[in-house]
Amino acid sequence: MAVSAAAAPAAEPLPRSIFKKFLVMLCSLLMSLYVFYCLADRCQTLPGPIIAAGAASEEEEGGGGGYLGGSAELPPWQAAAARRKRLLQRLKQRRRRQEAAPGEELRAGGGGSRAGGSGGGGGSAAGTPGTLTLLLGEGTKRLPQAIIIGVKKGGTRALLEFLRVHPDVRAVGAEPHFFDRNYERGLAWYRDLMPRTLEGQITMEKTPSYFVTKEAPARISSMSKGTKLIVVVRDPVTRAISDYTQTLSKKPDIPTFESLTFKNRTTGLIDTSWSAIQIGIYAKHLENWLLYFPIGQILFVSGERLISDPAGELGRVQDFLGLKRIITDKHFYFNKTKGFPCLKKAEGSSKPHCLGKTKGRTHPDIDQEVVQRLRDFYRPFNMKFYQMTGQDFGWD
Repeated sequence: MAVSAAAAPAAEPLPRSIFKKFLVMLCSLLMSLYVFYCLADRCQTLPGPIIAAGAASEEEEGGGGGYLGGSAELPPWQAAAARRKRLLQRLKQRRRRQEAAPGEELRAGGGGSRAGGSGGGGGSAAGTPGTLTLLLGEGTKRLPQAIIIGVKKGGTRALLEFLRVHPDVRAVGAEPHFFDRNYERGLAWYRDLMPRTLEGQITMEKTPSYFVTKEAPARISSMSKGTKLIVVVRDPVTRAISDYTQTLSKKPDIPTFESLTFKNRTTGLIDTSWSAIQIGIYAKHLENWLLYFPIGQILFVSGERLISDPAGELGRVQDFLGLKRIITDKHFYFNKTKGFPCLKKAEGSSKPHCLGKTKGRTHPDIDQEVVQRLRDFYRPFNMKFYQMTGQDFGWD
């Protein structure tokens, strides 16, 4: 029995080659876990892909605890996600405020109201964050290569919102009013308002009052003679009524449209000193711009066609700016309630977007005799404008 037990074969040890392979696999697994842990820890210290708001402006809104602080009780990756979510919420709140009063932050903020990033949330209301914009703080603030210079109540806000869908367009949301109200602040201040852009992107801004500001053409030419200019024009009679409607919504006690239109109602003499009338004399204002810019450097967009055929007008604008035609019919749907086109998906959002409630107001009823008198007044100016631009806008 003892001999039989002694004769039983002993268990063979694992071959050395298999043992070595096992050790290598174990070391690889441990190394992978270590690298993953290091990356997770590192990611929370990197700036997120949303660069629209500077830390200073966020601290003003949210105090010391805001989105930068995170939570010490959460794991690093959860704290980073929480911070990012809070930042997105703040950006959405800012964008809603800016749409309600798009010019307030710049007028109130002075040098501190600046576009810290590319998207709708900086102190100057730059557009919402894009997919590629300023990832990890990249990009440069540049003076605008293109400016929407007019006209008030012509459709400039709609054009800017539509253009911001294009990935190669970065624009300040609020109106800087640099070349008419803030010129003494200097180009460095103006540049600091601009969103950051990557190579190949165009920086834009829009301030409709530039078109009727006598000093604006010379000042823009002094900044850059190559600046591309865009003017959105609209039937001057309809534009004047829309201008009056906007003022009436803010000051309900103003005189009637009819009384403001005439210097003397009996003689029928039009009061061209009233800004609502004066802005619509497009040929007069254009003459001033042609002293500094060739006509080929100015694109005239039809406010009426921007409503009836937004993709067609946007195609012309994209060609003018040297952009690939990315904005097409598929980006729009017609809102019957407001009476103008809206975006199916706004920049940085997956939801439909229409302009705010301040757009598309119902016009008051105007005496048709006054409307006809205005049409007669504007007709010769319109004819001259058609000749100067080489376009018949069909207002007569």
